[in-house]
Amino acid sequence: MDIDRIFKAPKLPVGSLKRKMPDNPTPEMLKRLKADATLVPQVSNEQKKARAVTVEDELEEDTDFAPGGDADYFAEEDEEGRFYGGGLTQEQKQILNIFDSAAGEGPSNEPEELSVTSIRRLLLKFERAVNKNTDQRSKYPDDPTKFIDSEADLDLAIKSLLPLSQVPIIAYPELVKTGTLNHLTGLLTHENMDIVIDVVELIHELTDEDVGADEEREETEEREEPLKLLVDNLVENSIFDLLIDNLKRVNEAEESDRQGLFHILGIFENLVGLSPELSTTLASNSRLLPWLLDRIQAKTHDENRSYAAELLSILLQNNTGNRLQFSQKDGVETVLKVLSQFRRRDPVDPDEAEFMENLFDALCSALSEASVKKLFLESEGPDLMVLMMKEKIQSRSRSIKTLDYAMSGSHGSAVCTAFVEAMGLKTLFSAFMGKIQKKKSASAPPSEDLSHILGIISSLLTNLPSDAPERIRLLAKFVENNYEKVDKLLDIRDSARARLKVTDTEIEGDKKEMMENEEMITDEDQDLWYLRRLDGGLFTLQTVDYILGWIIMEDDGIRAHALQMLNRKDQDLKSILQTLRIYHDNVGEPDDHDSDEPTQKQILDSLIKALDS
Repeated sequence: MDIDRIFKAPKLPVGSLKRKMPDNPTPEMLKRLKADATLVPQVSNEQKKARAVTVEDELEEDTDFAPGGDADYFAEEDEEGRFYGGGLTQEQKQILNIFDSAAGEGPSNEPEELSVTSIRRLLLKFERAVNKNTDQRSKYPDDPTKFIDSEADLDLAIKSLLPLSQVPIIAYPELVKTGTLNHLTGLLTHENMDIVIDVVELIHELTDEDVGADEEREETEEREEPLKLLVDNLVENSIFDLLIDNLKRVNEAEESDRQGLFHILGIFENLVGLSPELSTTLASNSRLLPWLLDRIQAKTHDENRSYAAELLSILLQNNTGNRLQFSQKDGVETVLKVLSQFRRRDPVDPDEAEFMENLFDALCSALSEASVKKLFLESEGPDLMVLMMKEKIQSRSRSIKTLDYAMSGSHGSAVCTAFVEAMGLKTLFSAFMGKIQKKKSASAPPSEDLSHILGIISSLLTNLPSDAPERIRLLAKFVENNYEKVDKLLDIRDSARARLKVTDTEIEGDKKEMMENEEMITDEDQDLWYLRRLDGGLFTLQTVDYILGWIIMEDDGIRAHALQMLNRKDQDLKSILQTLRIYHDNVGEPDDHDSDEPTQKQILDSLIKALDS
């Protein structure tokens, strides 16, 4: 009996039992392969008949196909030359290990710490990806299959630069020095919108105000220099124009494009936040403001509509040039049109409420300019604000604030007259009397609405002509109902005095401490203390005494009643004059004052003389 012949292994079938993998496997195939790798391969009945049972087969019954999922477990051959490996090439093993690492099941390596060397390696890889994609697109412009792989590589190369925001001190100078920033901004004109969105997301991350926040606190100033270097180079590479060009390319029906637009607006906010002077540069592009005004008029509300309103508000803050451009592009009428939808309803959610707030803030900022006040009047802004004041909804407070801004200053006279003609006095004093200060503690500051209402009354007394019917109607409001509105003013005055007394006590304590430490009290200290007093009740006291001064001077009945109420609290007209003198000594003059109109200092001087006579 030939023992060797009996136990000799039969030849394997021609067809392998293991599934073959293509050279470039898909993720789905890899997952299926991984699942199959833990199972013993099943052999059909026909294949069982085609071979005899061997000793090796008996041993294999208790052996897993690949213990631990290790693709190299069966790398060795047995004595007969048979191979029990996984059937994977080396490249395929590496790919499988990458997927295992991502799932936390295979070998996991901690990402290396970013250094100058590793950063340069990333930048070099990115540059090669850009050059390869550019070359293939130029060679095969009409055959996407020729450059699709290079486009995928470019996508990965761009995303690999996202961690650079964690180390701005060493990464940003390299971005500029190697010319990578030039390549990035150049890709904003790429034909593939997905690549553009990748670049936008990267720049948004690099310019975020919290870049490098994980670094030491003492390096904050050190981080500002490379960030400024990055911003300056972005501006030199016309980042604003390139991003604005893409506003029209974005298709917001697609989720990725919608996110891309959000990041574009985010870049604008980041750059202006880092360098406020760039708001002029940004708004100087003739296409941006019209786009923002058009975007806020969208019928459906979303986060990008809110962001457009927020950016509009940012651009109009403390920037006369941007406000004038806003007025020239029908911005006032557009914003009033959008705000009119909140005349009878509240915003549906916090996001829409923020949208409404930003539009009111933008309008208030713009109303600092005389030309905008005129357009506000022509667009029937006072009428709309009065209608909003009548409704007890969220827009009521914002409309009061807007009227305060519109009626202030010498250029607000026409708006004051229009406000009275629109029957605004009844609504205004209804709001003024609606909140009883006595229910609050004496040290509580006045509400924001009350502060703006006092501002409106102050502007009416300043701007309405002395013999105008509108002024007579205003004074009549203080006389009606047994001078109840004068009493309300005196209550507000007492509250402001109580708050100011606490603030003055704190300031005296600071002065005493400085004298004990032999520290010199400078003019800057005096200015800071005056600002503290304004915030601590002096501003409200000045506004109330300014109003009391006017109505006491103009109506004998009001004068008698007010002095009687003051005497009950051991006060008199001199305390009002003292407040007005402090107001007079510290009031500033606006830069755009009309020489034909008296300044606020001149008005205060005349009022003090009239009361003191």
